[in-house]
Amino acid sequence: MSDDALPVTEPRADGAYRVLARKYRPTTFAEMIGQDALVRTLSNAIASGRLAHAFVLTGVRGVGKTTTARIIARALNCVGPDGTGGPTVAPCGVCEPCRSILAERNVDVMEMDAASRTGVEDIREIIDGVRYGPVSARFKIYIIDEVHMLSKSAFNALLKTLEEPPPHVKFVFATTEIRKVPITVLSRCQRFDLRRIDADLLAAHFTAIVKKEGVTAEPEAISMIARAADGSARDGLSLLDQAIALGAGTVTAEQVRDMLGLADRTRIIDLFETLMRGDARAALEILDDLHRGGADPLVILQDLLDFTHFLTRIRLVPELAHSAAVPEAERVRGAALAATLGMPVLSRTWQMLLKGIGEVQDAPSPGAALEMVLIRLIHAAHLPTPGDILKRLESGEYGNLTAPSPAPAGPSGNGASGRGRAAGGLAVVASTPRSEPVAETVPEAAPDPRPAGNGSLPQSYRELVALFEDEPLIYGHLYSSVHLVRYEPGRIEIRPQDGAPQNLASQVMSILQQRTGERWMVTLSREEGEPTLSEQDRQAVRQAKLEAADHPTVRAVLEAFPGAVVEAVHDLSQVEETGAPFGVPEMPADTDESDMQHLVDYMPDDDVYDDFLENSDR
Repeated sequence: MSDDALPVTEPRADGAYRVLARKYRPTTFAEMIGQDALVRTLSNAIASGRLAHAFVLTGVRGVGKTTTARIIARALNCVGPDGTGGPTVAPCGVCEPCRSILAERNVDVMEMDAASRTGVEDIREIIDGVRYGPVSARFKIYIIDEVHMLSKSAFNALLKTLEEPPPHVKFVFATTEIRKVPITVLSRCQRFDLRRIDADLLAAHFTAIVKKEGVTAEPEAISMIARAADGSARDGLSLLDQAIALGAGTVTAEQVRDMLGLADRTRIIDLFETLMRGDARAALEILDDLHRGGADPLVILQDLLDFTHFLTRIRLVPELAHSAAVPEAERVRGAALAATLGMPVLSRTWQMLLKGIGEVQDAPSPGAALEMVLIRLIHAAHLPTPGDILKRLESGEYGNLTAPSPAPAGPSGNGASGRGRAAGGLAVVASTPRSEPVAETVPEAAPDPRPAGNGSLPQSYRELVALFEDEPLIYGHLYSSVHLVRYEPGRIEIRPQDGAPQNLASQVMSILQQRTGERWMVTLSREEGEPTLSEQDRQAVRQAKLEAADHPTVRAVLEAFPGAVVEAVHDLSQVEETGAPFGVPEMPADTDESDMQHLVDYMPDDDVYDDFLENSDR
């Protein structure tokens, strides 16, 4: 923004200081920054005479909602220097309506704070007043700030007047909580969403203001204030006012950093580099320095998160590093870091830092929580990526991986984390132990097709149980609560467990007769019998894991990652018939390391790496 675009201000008659947020409040649409869509719409509406009778302005604090409402009031009531003008997008600032509205003394422009006047009686005053025409202006305008604070009764009382107001009345509502405004009110208004103002625009705006104020300010200090404003011009001007007072007319980056409790950006980059190197001593020393300098633990973590996001962006789009808004230190050192860190590492770092924010916020000692987050990052820096693991396995770094012969494939299970393919016809899912036991995966039975009226009978107990798949209650008992004693087609002897229903045998006989067309004999026995089908399947899973763990490739992985365990085994011979295993796309021969993140899931005592593998781009 140029100096000419700044509001024209005059010193107060009483000599009292006027804060920057009020001194440089926009008075015309041309002076507003960061709200191009709103300005264009309102300007066109005023120029074409298509004026709504009610407007609702929403946005975060300090983006200009009330200021916009006052500009609308001036634009609609301006009569020009000669007193003959009409509504205009550029109020003259000379006529009586313009000057009185700017001075907040016009009797036809009424502002009401709904936060303090929430009742139906306050709205009745407005309803009673709209019937009378304006005293001196063209329109009678009611500006209601924080309109969402009105009571339900007050909203209901306003509805009829808001829907069909007299032609000389306009309503302008402002709110930070648009969702709390009843839809019946919103449907009667034109809605405008005021955006957060970009940091670049705020920095340019603040630079023009300090120049006009005769203050010397470092560009880095202005950028810090613009970022801290978080899109709010009013918040940024308040911080700028405070910084000018702190520096006695000179604003430096060091002063702003101390004022805001921010960490030195250069030291944040130093800390990030030590974390990526896995240098615990250097990282903790830098962290101690930042603590002594007054940096808040949460702010340090947020700065690390912000820097990780910056590195990820410039890794994907290197041209972003050359933006004028990027400080020189971040541009040079950030580009070097982005070139050496891969996307898997950056994604893992982002996930761990993001999780750490919640820990720091909830911890009784935020400083200690921050140290633990950084220690986890240091530990993760020593872990290879899945692509590195595959390369090392293929190069023989973990031993000879030649499989003697295909090992017996166990039943299929559902892996809980990383997935991959090992040599010898096995697909192995491995992970580290959790604080809670992982449930055993029970494979689905593979029954033969049900006899279809041809008189054939199931030749085994498992085939018989498969006939009851559409009877889940009976199927569950036969699978998990019944021990087979003897079996032959047409006759079975079983020992139900205590939880099985007493009439289970009669139900089974009845359904079998319907399904097979043959009469069955089902008798109960007290003999021990075989293990239940569920016990047999669990034992098969355990045996398959033991055999898989003895496979050379899997054994090399387990030795490379102490504490890792085999979690599931899949028969790849069946995969060729059905496609990719357990929902993972088939990997082509030219798969690169970024695609091999399915191989091994390893993160001792933490599940952050799991989240990384699940959420990172494959």
